[in-house]
Amino acid sequence: MKRAVNALQNFGKSLYGPVLILPIVGLFIAFGNVLGNGALAGYLPFLGHPLIQSIGQLIAKSAVSVLVNLALVFAVGIPIGLATRDKGYAALIGLVTFVVFINAMNVTLQLQGALAPADQMKAAGQSMVLGVQVLEMGVFAGILTGALSGYLYNKYSSVQFNGAMAIYSGHCFVAIIMLPVSMLLGVVMSELWPFAQDGISAAALAIKGAGPFGVAVYGFLERILVPTGLHHLVYTPFLYTELGGTQEVCGATYQGARNIYFAEMACPDVKQLSSTVVWDARGISKMFGLPAAALAMYVTAKPERKAAAKAILIPAALTSFLVGVTEPIEFSFLFVAPLLFVVHAVLTGIGMMLFYLLGVHAIGANGIIDFVLYNLPLGTEKSNWPMYILVGLIMFTLYFVIFRFLILHFRMKTPGREEEDQETRLYSKQEYQAKGSNDGLGEAIIVGLGGRDNIDVVDNCYTRLRVTVKDVAIIDEPRLKATGAKGVIKQGNNVQVVYGLHVKKMREAVETIL
Repeated sequence: MKRAVNALQNFGKSLYGPVLILPIVGLFIAFGNVLGNGALAGYLPFLGHPLIQSIGQLIAKSAVSVLVNLALVFAVGIPIGLATRDKGYAALIGLVTFVVFINAMNVTLQLQGALAPADQMKAAGQSMVLGVQVLEMGVFAGILTGALSGYLYNKYSSVQFNGAMAIYSGHCFVAIIMLPVSMLLGVVMSELWPFAQDGISAAALAIKGAGPFGVAVYGFLERILVPTGLHHLVYTPFLYTELGGTQEVCGATYQGARNIYFAEMACPDVKQLSSTVVWDARGISKMFGLPAAALAMYVTAKPERKAAAKAILIPAALTSFLVGVTEPIEFSFLFVAPLLFVVHAVLTGIGMMLFYLLGVHAIGANGIIDFVLYNLPLGTEKSNWPMYILVGLIMFTLYFVIFRFLILHFRMKTPGREEEDQETRLYSKQEYQAKGSNDGLGEAIIVGLGGRDNIDVVDNCYTRLRVTVKDVAIIDEPRLKATGAKGVIKQGNNVQVVYGLHVKKMREAVETIL
């Protein structure tokens, strides 16, 4: 069981690289839409200049090309996340594997006489990928080949030969293995994928058939799994595969909620964003819910500790509201009042359910910055963003009232309500120094992780240092928290140390020492 959890955590971590790039792509699409949106020229006449319109369309349509080739992004990005050494070579193996895989599938379909004519490809479940006609696997093709490449790379990249065979050692040996494996995989998936496609379609219909309840369960699971690091496995399929919907936009077919609405943003023919955007409505709790929870914790703090509580809660609330990074505030109460975290997950599901019931079709995956950039240029017809604000205000009220009641009724020791001999935790000196200097910090973190010999792999996601260790029992949590960590999560041999937005500096400090 422990090995299974470790494997899932590592796989979820590997998805983070490709997933992190896509919101950046979305911002470029949004920016291009601002410049190339003819409707906005009525309010800002300078946007009507043909040159500006052309530049806007260039930016938006060029960025959309990433969505069309999303499987390739995952095929290359996942091995980078999984590889424990020489990540560049792992990415190259992922690229080669994907190219060979789709061509092997194409040849198999061709030999079977199963290649559909161009005008019948969609009905036959086929599409063009990098100019090659294959079964429409979408991003699953990249996830499958990327995961296999990463696993086999870790397993065989350390193999070394002697003498004349030495040239075939390391990543060259992995390539020798992967070429026939990817060919075989292409043949096998040509036979198996239609059955898998039927299963995915059935699952999508079941979730859709569950209506608001299905949406609420999705929102709950996405939040409740945050402490384990497995929440990426919940939302990624909905954002980038058929589970999140399939839509034809400006002559091209897109799968997954985020792919669909990014394409719709750049398509002038789309009058209203599709309802699939509900699967990326996670920002309601980030923009409105958690700031309200922070307010509830502040107003219930002891009078003499309100100033200290404010120092913790205001930066955390602003981080959640502005950019949608929730760990700082979630971990402010997760360890002292786990019930509040469960309630937070339930309310997240309720917020997404209200989004669904009220027919909201605005974009709101993260904080207010993304929300404004994505929605305002689209207008209230294409994106009924005022309804999103309405749902957000409802959630703000629910969070504040419920959190305040629970904190007072159960006398929870949230920030500002600690015992007399306990200190209301502020940002540490080491954390502050980490913004400009890593002197001594890397060594302190390494000691907290059990020493150099205990560390196998060091990586990070957006807010957490992710480390694979040999012995989790010798982790020194107090020492790690002294370096500015807001929490330490242990799952099998995987340790996640929550630092916040400056986690990259922490990882670099550790890698410098190692």
